[in-house]
Amino acid sequence: MTDAVSACNIPQPQPPADPYGYLLVHFLEDDKGYAERIYLDVSQGDNPERWHPLNGGAPILTSNLGTTGVRDPYLVRDPETGTVYIIATDLRVFGGDDIVLEQDLQGCDPDEQDWESYWSIKWTHWSHHGSTKLIVWKSEDLVHWSEPWELDVSRRPDGGKEELGMAWAPECLWVPDYHPQGHVGGRGAFVVYWSSRLFDSSDPDHSDASAYDRVMWGATRDFTNETFEFGGTFIDRGHNTIDTTMLQRRLPDGKIRTYRATKDNGPRPGIWLDATDARRWWEDDAEWTVLQENIGVEYVPDRDPSGVEGPALFASHSDDKVYLYVDVIPSIGYRPMVAVDPDKGFEYLETPDFVMAPHTKHGGVLSLTKAEYDRLRDNDGRIGVE
Repeated sequence: MTDAVSACNIPQPQPPADPYGYLLVHFLEDDKGYAERIYLDVSQGDNPERWHPLNGGAPILTSNLGTTGVRDPYLVRDPETGTVYIIATDLRVFGGDDIVLEQDLQGCDPDEQDWESYWSIKWTHWSHHGSTKLIVWKSEDLVHWSEPWELDVSRRPDGGKEELGMAWAPECLWVPDYHPQGHVGGRGAFVVYWSSRLFDSSDPDHSDASAYDRVMWGATRDFTNETFEFGGTFIDRGHNTIDTTMLQRRLPDGKIRTYRATKDNGPRPGIWLDATDARRWWEDDAEWTVLQENIGVEYVPDRDPSGVEGPALFASHSDDKVYLYVDVIPSIGYRPMVAVDPDKGFEYLETPDFVMAPHTKHGGVLSLTKAEYDRLRDNDGRIGVE
């Protein structure tokens, strides 16, 4: 590792020293099958615009914990140890156990005229009384994965719990100097951010109708409950806000700029992009500047800005391009946008050569080494838990 001063100026996530190829983690939307699991695609060669599903397009990993479903996965590499982690939302929307909802559903039939009410009731339940645990896997070689474990992001340092209705769409950035000098376990940590409906401590039943979704944050060394520290609120617009994705880049003057794209679910819904030059970007005094709004609306059939969510930012390791994938809902999946200078906003990727399997949804992208790329291709179809 570099010394502490220069380590502060390393953009995250870092590509490996000899980058070649990309790995995409995602889930699928399928109301007829058990698709809320972990899927992996690799780029075709070193091209981040063409994707090949591993394992014949079948899931790689399945959660047997919590709801038994995982959505919104993200993968990240610890730059000190090389360990790669997958973190995901603990939520099964299709085919899960609906016993807890039977009373509220009151006979609504999704195949009849009650379709909208049926799903509104279910999503209200999941956002008020859902899981606050993330599902986590780790791997040293991207072929063999650990058994999954749970990380409860509602845990406070004093042993109590925040009144969170759920924990959705986790992502993170590595911060080399998060802890002070001399901290046991080292200075570096992942700052994790996710979406939760936040309730007052006096409302353990989560009955407050005025509560809304905010983006929260915490920090951890290894995505375990033992090292996790709850931080607080990261984004609060006064109405529902979900699905933040982030990326850092070095500017010509040497400063590090942090970009984030987030879905606003409020009165003016849509994905917006903002940025800050604050070194400790997760803290309350960081100043963010909005750069672009209504991102990806042209991909929605009726140009409704609420029809895109689950953005994913990642940078090319071979040129200056930055990609932003937006999830066109409910069933189209990721569509690509691109920028050379994110400060000027993202444009639609106009190319007939873009290849991605249909219904690929809400994930994250990791730069690989050539050895990792070759190992993944060689083990295609034989990947799984140790």
